[in-house]
Formats: sequence, C-alpha cells, structure tokens
Amino acid sequence: MNAILETAKGWLTDFFDADVRAEVQKLIDTDTEELKDRFYKHMEFGTGGMRGMMGAGTNRINKYTLGKSTQGLSNYLKKSYTNEAIKVVIAYDCRHNSDTLARTVAEVFAANGIKVYLFSELRTTPELSFAVRHLNCHAGIVLTASHNPPEYNGYKVYWTDGGQIVPPQDGKIIAEINSLSFEDINFSSDDSLIEIIDKEVDEAFISQSVEKGSFGADGKDDFKIVFTSLHGTSITAIPEVLKRAGYNNVTIIEEQAKPDGNFPTVKSPNPEEPEALSMAVAKAEEIGADMVVGTDPDSDRLGIAVRNLEGKMEIVNGNQAMVLMTKFLLDKQKEEGFQGNEFIATTIVSTPMMEVMAKAYGVEFKTALTGFKWIGKMIKDYPESKFVGGGEESFGYMVGDFVRDKDAVTSTLLACEIAAQAKANGSSFYKDLIDCYVDYGFYKEHLVAITKKGMSGAEEIKQMLKDFKDNPVASVAGSKVKWIEDYNTAIATNVLTGEEKVINLPKSNVLIYETEDGTRVAARPSGTEPKVKFYLSTNASLADAKNFNEVNAALDTKIQTILSELQLS
Repeated sequence: MNAILETAKGWLTDFFDADVRAEVQKLIDTDTEELKDRFYKHMEFGTGGMRGMMGAGTNRINKYTLGKSTQGLSNYLKKSYTNEAIKVVIAYDCRHNSDTLARTVAEVFAANGIKVYLFSELRTTPELSFAVRHLNCHAGIVLTASHNPPEYNGYKVYWTDGGQIVPPQDGKIIAEINSLSFEDINFSSDDSLIEIIDKEVDEAFISQSVEKGSFGADGKDDFKIVFTSLHGTSITAIPEVLKRAGYNNVTIIEEQAKPDGNFPTVKSPNPEEPEALSMAVAKAEEIGADMVVGTDPDSDRLGIAVRNLEGKMEIVNGNQAMVLMTKFLLDKQKEEGFQGNEFIATTIVSTPMMEVMAKAYGVEFKTALTGFKWIGKMIKDYPESKFVGGGEESFGYMVGDFVRDKDAVTSTLLACEIAAQAKANGSSFYKDLIDCYVDYGFYKEHLVAITKKGMSGAEEIKQMLKDFKDNPVASVAGSKVKWIEDYNTAIATNVLTGEEKVINLPKSNVLIYETEDGTRVAARPSGTEPKVKFYLSTNASLADAKNFNEVNAALDTKIQTILSELQLS
C-alpha cells in the first residue's frame, strides 16, 4: 500500500490540474480501496487497445494517461519515420469526454510536430481504419470503449496499413510509453498542425462500403429492416449506406438514434446481449419486418435478428452470422472464379465450422488469436493472398480488406443483401443458415462470461484460469478429451497418445480442450473487460433440414450438460 500511496501523491504536484489534485487528495483522505484500484497499476494495451474507467489515476482513462501514451507514440513515430512529415488521424465515439480527450490527444501530437487530421464529430471505428490509408497517414487513433459500460473509455492505435498495432511493434510502443514520466508529456500544442475533417472522408468511406457490400440482391423493395444504433456512431453511416444500396424500407429506432454516452434505453450497448436489441425486435414484430440490425457504440460489432422457422424474430449469434456471410462471399467469389490465393479467417475461440467450410470450397483457412488485429495482420503479412472475409464469435465481421478491422457498416449491408436475396428466392436468412448445417455439419456454440472487478477480481480470474489448467478434465459430455491446446506454452498435446504439436501463434493466456467428437471448451481472460470467458462448441450431423429442431434441441441439452460438468451454470 505504501507504494500505491506514493504513486498517488505524485499526482498532487502542480503539473496536474487543480481538479485532478483535489480528486486524488480526497481519495487519499477517505477511500483506501478506491485509491488502490486507481493506482495499483498502469493501464496496459490488451486485445482491443487501452480501455478502462474514466477518472484520475494511473489505472484510469484521463488526460494524463492518454497524454502519456500519445507522447510515447509520438516519440516512436519520430524514431520510425525520421525523414518523413508524419501524419495521424483521430476519431472518437459517443462516450462521455470522448470529444475533449480526442482533442487532448490531437494537441499532444501537434505539440510534437505531427500533422493531425481530427474528425469534426463522432465517427465509426471502421471509418477511422479506412481513413488511415485514405489519407496516407502513419497512424490512427480512435477514442472508444466499444460496448463497455458508460463509465468506460478507451484508446485504440492503428498503423499505416489501417490495422491495429500488433507485436513486436506494440511492445516497442509500450516500452517507449513506459520510459516516460507524466511530466514528459508535451501539452504545448501547435494548433496549425490540427486539421478538422468530415464530409470528404465520409463520402469516400460510404461509397466504398456500398461498393464492397452490395451484390445486386433482388427483392429490396419487399424487404423490411429495423435498425438501431444503440445511441452510438453508426447513425452517421449505416442509414446512408442502406439508402444508397437501394433499401428504402428501413425503420430507425428513434429512441436509440441520438448518440448518448449514458446509453439510457439499454442495460448494456452490446449487441451480443439480447436485451440490447429488445426494442428493435419488438418494433420488427409490430411492423412485420424481416430483419433487425443493431450495432455497438463504435460500430464495429453488429447483432442480427431474423425470422425463424416459426416466423418469430430470433437473434443469431456471431458465429452463425459469420458462417452465412462467409459462405455468401465464397459463393460470389466462386462465380467470378477462384484464383487459388483466396483465404478466409477467424479466431481460435470461434466456430470450427469455418475451417470445414474453407475445405469444402478449396480455399485457405487461417486462424488467429482473439482480437481482430490478428486478422488485420494476416492481410499485411500475406500481400499476395486475397482476403475474402472473416470474423469472430463476438459479433465482428470484415468484408474484404478496404477496412482492416471489424466493420459493422459494410457487414450490415452484406447481411441485408443475403436476407433480401434469400427472401426473393423463397427462402430466408434462417433457412439458408440451416442449409449450411446440412452441408457442413451443425455446429452450435455457447459463451459464459464471468465478471470479476478490481485488483482482487484480477487475482480471481488468474486463479480460475490456473485451476482450469492444473486440473484438466478427462472427458466432456461423455467424450474423451483428446487434445489440450495450451497457448501459454504454444504446445498442443494429444493426451491419448502423448503426441505434441507446436502452435504457430504468439503465446497467449488461452487453454482449449478438444474431445474425440470435436467438442471444444476454451478459456481465456478478456483483453478489454474484467471478465474470464469460457467458450463451448458442440456439433452433430444434420442429414435433412426437416430434422433441425430435433438436432438443435439435442445440442442444447449437450451444452447444458457441459455447463453443469464444468460448474459454469
């Protein structure tokens, strides 16, 4: 505690604003536990950048923690591009303080002689990724905490390719940041280096999104969409994209259309949570809509609801949406003709069905650690290959490579194209998904996320994962465990034969059990929230679509058995 107290007292010097000094002094005087949580560590980059609660302290998002990160990044950029005029672009979302924090970040860059393009108002994360390359920038920043609660904000760094920073570059940037004290931040901005941008970049991004997400679907006039931005940034792009693509029957949930960092109509602005889409689903039932689409605050994730076999709106999960969108893109590529260099991609905790489908189409399948930065890295690392599409279980998808991060704007249009064409063909999005199960096997996934907050919560998460590794299960739902994949050691072990294989991915705190019947159980800590996550995947054959309900129920029962066995229910 003495070290924590000394760190906190460092924030009482005249370098820090008076209101910050007062906030820290009050914590020192009255709230030991809160003081601990704010100062026991420095905020770090995770799978989605730097993200945390706002407030004073080294473990909070504020002017100084973002300023220090920006100063370190500025130093790294100047060392990396010694003979170039460095340029960065900055965007921000609807969260509290995002606009003022974005301005602070811009001013620190400008104080270091770096040209800054700053969006005039909130914009989507995919537009920021696009803008990096469109404006020939060396880096990009977006201020967002994605779907986290209202008290959170965050800072994501993108590089010249439009993708998020990855190893070893991120480590070098972090080392640069860690070498600094807060007093090293240069806040003396040269405002002549800050240029406000808006419509020109908007137009370029929207045009590209329409071009990449449109496939000439029939039946648009007869296709009804309900859209909600969940108080976030997608209201700046998705309605216009749908309109330009020919979708005129779009009902916007007006109560959720105004950007608002309080997210007043939802418990969580996360399209993974059914509650977040409840208002839109109710409107869809009321007006007889065909599809619901809702996006998270920075518009990189999308939730979709469509009519099931009984005609009721049902939310499809990220794995299901990813499979059908990828199949659609592969079919379109097949019509054009495969060149032999195409690939699709997903993450190690997403559905194995993606790999089965890749084999069926004869295209390469690549798998990555959790986090879309790794998929973006694939595109950069294999420039001779063509990325068709890919996603992850957490409701993110990317269409082609004009954006180098998950992109709910273009993916929304793609989902509508699939559903409108299916309806025109006498089918539906849901029925087409079932056809995938008939063709490639019925894979069904389930996620359990357990929240453990604060310093003690971090220790609990660490212990839970240690226990999961140190006490390996011998079987899951009656099937023997065959492989244990330990990404901490980068070794996969066949526990039945003793065979070992090297995992050719960066080391990560992930453990996966795979059984003889292909059931998978994965565990990992979240990189952006105080959570530990368990991912279950089961599968069965589906000989005929008419047997869907029966097989679906059997897989549900199996998932419940696994939850009970692992004491996760």
